[in-house]
Amino acid sequence: MNTEFFKMASEAAFTNPFSDDRVEIDRKIIGAPEGATWDEMQAPLFQALEKNISTLANARQIVAASASDKDAEAVAVSILFYVFYQVQKQFDALIEEQIAAGDEPCSAPVAFQCLETLKGYGFSHADACRYIGMFYQVRRAYYFISRGLVGGSACMKLLRRRLWDNIFTHDIRWYIRCLWNRMEDFSTLLLGETGTGKGAAAAAVGRSGFIPYSPSTKKFSESFTRAFVPINLSQYPEALIESELFGHRKGAFTGAVEKHDGVFSRCSPHGAIFLDEIGEVGQPIQIKLLQVLQQRTFSPVGSHEQVRFEGRVIAATNQSITGLRRAGTFRDDFYYRLCSDQITVPPLRQRLKEMPSELDMLIEHILKRMSGESWRDLQEPVMSVLKKDFGRGYGWPGNVRELEQAVRRILLTGSYEGDAIELPADRDTDLTAALSAGALTARELTAAYCKRLYARYGNYGEVARRADLDWRTVKKHVEG
Repeated sequence: MNTEFFKMASEAAFTNPFSDDRVEIDRKIIGAPEGATWDEMQAPLFQALEKNISTLANARQIVAASASDKDAEAVAVSILFYVFYQVQKQFDALIEEQIAAGDEPCSAPVAFQCLETLKGYGFSHADACRYIGMFYQVRRAYYFISRGLVGGSACMKLLRRRLWDNIFTHDIRWYIRCLWNRMEDFSTLLLGETGTGKGAAAAAVGRSGFIPYSPSTKKFSESFTRAFVPINLSQYPEALIESELFGHRKGAFTGAVEKHDGVFSRCSPHGAIFLDEIGEVGQPIQIKLLQVLQQRTFSPVGSHEQVRFEGRVIAATNQSITGLRRAGTFRDDFYYRLCSDQITVPPLRQRLKEMPSELDMLIEHILKRMSGESWRDLQEPVMSVLKKDFGRGYGWPGNVRELEQAVRRILLTGSYEGDAIELPADRDTDLTAALSAGALTARELTAAYCKRLYARYGNYGEVARRADLDWRTVKKHVEG
């Protein structure tokens, strides 16, 4: 038996696929040259797995069912690695089919195929079912992280590694042995400026929880499309947030004419709630959320019933969490219970500073999402306008969200010049120049100020507080 090969193969299986370590291990296994890319090494790696496992199978030396020592465990992991490689494209197809189907679980013939294959290698029925659930989870995590968070800059590579570890821990052996069904105890706090992609990062984690496989139905027990439940807390007045989070019973307050299920009730046991703009909520709501995190229960408004919550909690803010805590508006006990992991999503200016060509990658990603296979016809015209109007040094204060809207406006109008008062301060026609020239009305000045505040804080409530305006007025100025 090629003991060294199986040890290296099992190490590769356990290594974060978004890390440089994984590339180096794969290169070492197949003896690839220094310049070989990870994609180029996948086919030779699969062939090496197939050759070595076939040799063991022909010699009747596979004992996966009784992997009690390190050598046997390395063989068992290598077999799992090999089987997963065989079916990963079929799992990708299942993911896309499930996205299109929605909340009803799709038939999963690939899972039944894996079940029979693993049992043929000596895995028990129960273990095979659990590993199939992990196959599906691993592929979903890779799918949503790699496709939802594109970019080759160092900070984006780090972000993808951090998100993978957030799902599987930094040592997947721990996850497989004892944490795979206990990840609800690990909450996550995402930090970063408005428009950086915190929602995409949260969705990648929230859609990648473990979902059991049911052999009797030949389906996974639920659809991952209902596993991620987001709520933007800045959209609701303080008086309504509790009801939106925890629900209410009929007659709980004036206007409660029927029962309402909040987001905690709607979240599946294998899913996650995303509390966006967590810095906006007052301390009474923080205390109630702290109870959910500590006791895993909550009560709808107007009820004494204790409802169990089994999902994960992901929260995000574009404000300085340190500043909020120093100001006393964000409770320390809530913070420490919320931040099992704290991940910062980098701003677009940092990404482009590290890797200017990432702008082209993002434009391609945005256009593919908008136009499908026809994106190549649109890329050059869009890039030409961006280079003419902004140049490579533009700071993109609205981050990826601003870039997406710039692409849309260019496709609609052929330009991103827009109204002068909407341009950032480093443009020739900035707000200061317009003020000096006396070229703004009071309404235009107020609108410009509201838009700048919204670009920084990302929610109408904070802008309304700072500008001393009604939030509906703020929204009118920002969107007008």
